[in-house]
Amino acid sequence: MPMITIRYVEPVTGGPDHRAAIAGAAAGWAADHLGKDKGVTAVLVEPADPAGWYIAGQRPTDAGLAAFWLDIKITAGTNLKAETARFVRAAFAGMAELLGPLHPESYVLVHAVDGHAYGYGGLTQEQRWAAMQVNTSA
Repeated sequence: MPMITIRYVEPVTGGPDHRAAIAGAAAGWAADHLGKDKGVTAVLVEPADPAGWYIAGQRPTDAGLAAFWLDIKITAGTNLKAETARFVRAAFAGMAELLGPLHPESYVLVHAVDGHAYGYGGLTQEQRWAAMQVNTSA
């Protein structure tokens, strides 16, 4: 049940709309590298205004580079460090495939949030886990 938010800029404006491809790819990276269920993965993809994206005082698009910020929220304790590292690598490589050359200061943030502080459908992840324990022990 991850929530993934991706903001990005590209050096060429008016080109193809990459949002659907980015959303599908991000859900796939979460499934392949973090074991997350695509059926409950939400993705928000937002192109950003290139005039407002700066890295070290310079716009990456002025140098012909794309840049992105990917933020994923997952339940704490559900992934190993190696899985998270693979996800970060896959996201960076995948975004480069989709957007072209990337500024190296393009970021992936994996928020591992406590199960009592995160949920969907009106239930926390901790409540879902507890209900599964009751149902599997019966």
